[in-house]
Amino acid sequence: MSAQLTIHVGGEWRASASGATREILDPVDATAFAVVAEGGAEDADAAIDAARRAFDGGRGEWPRTPVAERAALLRRVAGLLRRDREELGLLESRDAGKTLEEGRVDVDCVADAFTYFADLVVNENGRVVDAGSSDIHSVVVHEPVGVCALITPWNYPLLQASWKIAPALAAGNTFVIKPSEITPLTTVALVRLLTEAGLPDGVANVVTGPGHSVGARLAEHPDVGLVSFTGGLASGTKVMRAAADTVKKVALELGGKNPNVVFADACATDEGFDTAVDQALNAAFIHSGQVCSAGSRLIVEEPLRERFVAELARRAEKIRLGRGTGKGVECGPLVSAEQLAKTEEYVASALAEGAVLRAGGTRPDGPDHAGYFYRPTVLDRCRRHMRVVREEVFGPVLTVETFRTEDEAVALANDTEYGLAGAVWSGDPGRARRVAGRLRHGTVWINDYHPYLPQAEWGGFGRSGVGRELGPAGLAEYRETKHIYQNLAPRPVRWFAG
Repeated sequence: MSAQLTIHVGGEWRASASGATREILDPVDATAFAVVAEGGAEDADAAIDAARRAFDGGRGEWPRTPVAERAALLRRVAGLLRRDREELGLLESRDAGKTLEEGRVDVDCVADAFTYFADLVVNENGRVVDAGSSDIHSVVVHEPVGVCALITPWNYPLLQASWKIAPALAAGNTFVIKPSEITPLTTVALVRLLTEAGLPDGVANVVTGPGHSVGARLAEHPDVGLVSFTGGLASGTKVMRAAADTVKKVALELGGKNPNVVFADACATDEGFDTAVDQALNAAFIHSGQVCSAGSRLIVEEPLRERFVAELARRAEKIRLGRGTGKGVECGPLVSAEQLAKTEEYVASALAEGAVLRAGGTRPDGPDHAGYFYRPTVLDRCRRHMRVVREEVFGPVLTVETFRTEDEAVALANDTEYGLAGAVWSGDPGRARRVAGRLRHGTVWINDYHPYLPQAEWGGFGRSGVGRELGPAGLAEYRETKHIYQNLAPRPVRWFAG
C-alpha cells in the first residue's frame, strides 16, 4: 500500500519533510486501507510561508480578488461537491465509520455552506457612519485577517473543514488546514476540489499530521493571524495558550454535555410520545454519539420516566450496527480503539457509582463487528456527581436524570461547565419558549433535535468555546474591522496658538 501525497504547500502535493507516513485504519475492522504523509513542524512552517506569500503577493492575489469572483469560486466548489457526492460520502463513511447516508448528508451540508458564504459575502457592503457633518465621510469596512490556521476534528472531518474554509476564503484569507490525523482523507479531497475550481496556488494549504507537532506549530506561529480549532477541551486550552504570545485571534469549539429536557405534556398523545422517544434516540446515538451536540443527557419529568425510558431502551437494543454501506445498518463503529476504551471506562464508572443499565453496555458479538463497535447504551438513575453525567463521553451513551418542577429542569440542564446545545420538549408553547430562554446554551431546539442552519451561528457558552461558526458572525471571525474617517474640508484646528 503506497503512501498518498497528502501535504499540499504552495500548489504542490508532497510527502512530509521527514518522509514519515501514517496508516489510516478502517474502524469497522481495524485494518489499514490508506497511507498518508505524517507531517511535522517543518511542514507546517513551509505551509505557513506559502500562505503568507499568497496573502502578501502582488496584484491579482486572493485578498485583492474582487468579492464577486471569490463568491463565484465558492459556488464552483459547491457544484463540484454535488458532482462528487457519492464518492465523497463513501470516503467519509469509511474514514470516520459513519453510515453512507450520513456521509451523503454531510456532503450536501458542505455544499450548502459554500453556497451560503458566497451569497453572504457578495451582498455585504461597508457600513456608513453618520458623523453629524456633511464634511465628513466615515465608513466601517472589513478586511481579511491574513493567514488562518484551521484545525479540525475526526468526527465530522469534511463538514467541519467547510465551516472554516468557506468563510475564510469568502473573506479573502489564505489558510493552512490540519485535519485530524486519523480522518484526513476527505479534507485532502476537498483541497483538491478547491484547486480544480481555480483557487490560486498557496491560498489553500494542508498538512496531515498530529496535533502535538503540526497543530502546536500552527497555533504559536507569528505569521498566523487566526487559529480556528474544533476539538476537545484539553487540546483547545493548549491552542489558546500557544496563541496567546502572539495575540492572534482565536476561535474554539470545544464540545458539550448537552441536555435533552422532556416534559410530560410533550407525550400527552401517542404521537407525541413516539416522536419524543424517536428524537431522543437520534439525539444520543447518531454517529454512535460522536457528535459535539449529542443529546447525551436525557432529563425527563419524573411521572413520565419509567414509561419513557423503557421504550427508549427497547428501541436502543434494536439499533442495527455494522459497516456504513451495509443494508439496513443504522449505526457504525466508534472511530478508534482509544475512543472505544474510553467509552467502556465511562460506562464501568457509571455502574460503579450506582447507575442502572437499561440497554447496551457491551461490545456486539460476531465477525461483522471486529472493529470498534459498542452497543447503544442507556444508563438510568443517574446523578449529577457521576463522571458520565459531567464529562463528555463522545460515544453511544445516554444518561437519564429526572425532575419534578420547571425550575428543577432548568437547574439540571444548566448544571454543566459546557454550554453548546440543548433541547426542550413540551406541549405547552409558552413553557417551551420560557425554558428555552433560560437555558445557557448556544443552540436550543424546541420539540426537535440536531438540525442546524448555515445562516444561524453555531457555538457555545462556558467551556464549549469562544467565537462562532456559520452565520454572519462566522464570517466576522475571519475579518478585521477598519474605520476610515475622511475629512472632505480640512482646515486648521488652532488647538495650539503658536
